[in-house]
Amino acid sequence: MDPVIIVGAGPVGLALSLALAAQGVPSVVLDEGPGKEEPRPARSVVLRADMAAMVERLGCTTLRDEGVRWVGWRGMRRRQVVRRLELDLGLGGTEEWSEDPASPAAPAAPLHIPQHALARGLRDAIARQKLVELVPEARLDTIEQDRDGVVAHTRGPAGTWWRGSHLVGCDGARSTVRKLLGIRFPGRTAVERHAVAALRTELPWPGEALLHRQPPWRGAAEEIGARPLPDGVWRIDWLLPPRGDLVTPDALIARIRETLAGWCDGVTPPYELIDTGVHTLHHRLARRWRVDRVLLAGDAAHLLGAVGTQGLDEGLRDVDNLAWKLALTWHHGGSDRLLDSYQSERRAAVATRLRAADQSLPVLRGGGGLRTYLPGATRGHDALLTDGHVGRGPLGAPPAYPHSPLAPPYADGRIPVGTPPGAPVEDVRVTAPDGTTVRLRDRLGRGRLLVLLIAPGTGVWDRRHWRTAGVMPRLEEAVRGLPVRAEVLVSESYPGAPAHAVLLVRPDGHLVAAFSGVRPEELYAAADAVRGGPLTEREPAGVSPEKSSETASEAPVESDRTADMH
Repeated sequence: MDPVIIVGAGPVGLALSLALAAQGVPSVVLDEGPGKEEPRPARSVVLRADMAAMVERLGCTTLRDEGVRWVGWRGMRRRQVVRRLELDLGLGGTEEWSEDPASPAAPAAPLHIPQHALARGLRDAIARQKLVELVPEARLDTIEQDRDGVVAHTRGPAGTWWRGSHLVGCDGARSTVRKLLGIRFPGRTAVERHAVAALRTELPWPGEALLHRQPPWRGAAEEIGARPLPDGVWRIDWLLPPRGDLVTPDALIARIRETLAGWCDGVTPPYELIDTGVHTLHHRLARRWRVDRVLLAGDAAHLLGAVGTQGLDEGLRDVDNLAWKLALTWHHGGSDRLLDSYQSERRAAVATRLRAADQSLPVLRGGGGLRTYLPGATRGHDALLTDGHVGRGPLGAPPAYPHSPLAPPYADGRIPVGTPPGAPVEDVRVTAPDGTTVRLRDRLGRGRLLVLLIAPGTGVWDRRHWRTAGVMPRLEEAVRGLPVRAEVLVSESYPGAPAHAVLLVRPDGHLVAAFSGVRPEELYAAADAVRGGPLTEREPAGVSPEKSSETASEAPVESDRTADMH
């Protein structure tokens, strides 16, 4: 069968090729560039803990070597520390959880890494992967679709026709794929502008990220951010006026010296300036993300990034959502509902994030009218910004898909647990079929459903005993009869789940449903809903791949001008 064609070799396109390969799907990545990344330390990205874990599962090793997880978060306003958070340096797993909302668990530490280092790590992983063909200097100029696949033509030294089962445009804000499909890309240009510098120095809070609002020194930006990188390097961002003058080198040096002196008791510490730039943020959302066998992902589908939202993190969530659906379709065929659910789930999630950011901007940037002067309003603003940067609240929390077209029908055996249906599951410890104890997150991304049995006390039993005891034989028999591949896992406990509860989890880690005990018919109906209904079989549903509409609400828009990236 033809491979999937991926247009664009940025982090999203590279990650998608690896995610498909992990599920036995070959791909061709058409790279418009020369096949390598230009080092730009000032162009860095922040990944939430779950997306960092996904990238590591794909074989990217640079996250550990060239990325940094923040040890804490510090929010300052004028001269005062208004918010201080210690961050969980694990991957956000829950060994223990609290039912008391007054003592929530520490947020999982985001990971900060230069984008070129992330891309290089993904390219290195592709070099070890036989199912991915990376084609440099291949510029797309034509797409044609038929009933059975997609044909794409590229110019350049490798100019030729390419045949694929599907095509995914991961080719950025000026996406050629999106333009060839005639898809509109409405939104707002230059929502925020930041002057950016990467420099090596010592700051008073090693390893912590900082957001300083209304610094007290003369001529300071309204907001300054500092985020650590390895080897004593920091990325510092200064929020610029919406329509201010160009940032000259002399003006940037003055900002650096004043900022470092303001943070270091009036004395500018020694520093080494490594890289600079101006980062302009746009808010845009493509009208459609799927046209038959062609789909959009990453910046080709959406642009965001103001007030703590993270554009590349959202692009990787597109990959996590799309890869298993494309893999299931590639191996077995499938109904339109399965691939349509990618657009409806992800577009709705990004639209919600864009709306939250656009509604927050006037208040956070001083245009909130009387609300700015209400008692406690400033503290609320600080909390909103903090949540956006550390991955909580409407600006930062991982998305849920409660209204997914893949949601199963109501069943009498359904029960509530600590995770709502459609939300990401907790990363609890589980026992895998081979008897090893791993994190639940380690079993994701393999193209199969996870069936999690909550069985207190099994941790002290030998595996050969509990596999044949209690409800396990009946559960394993029910899982063997499911219409898609699935894996049985066992956990001692799960937030809000009673003993013998059975949780059905999608390959991207979102909860499908929880059941009170083993209910084969209801489990089958839920698994059938997840695959989008009956498939057009190309091979038996249990075979391992290694062997073988605009439903989202609109985000606020102001124009249809093409995004202008600087």
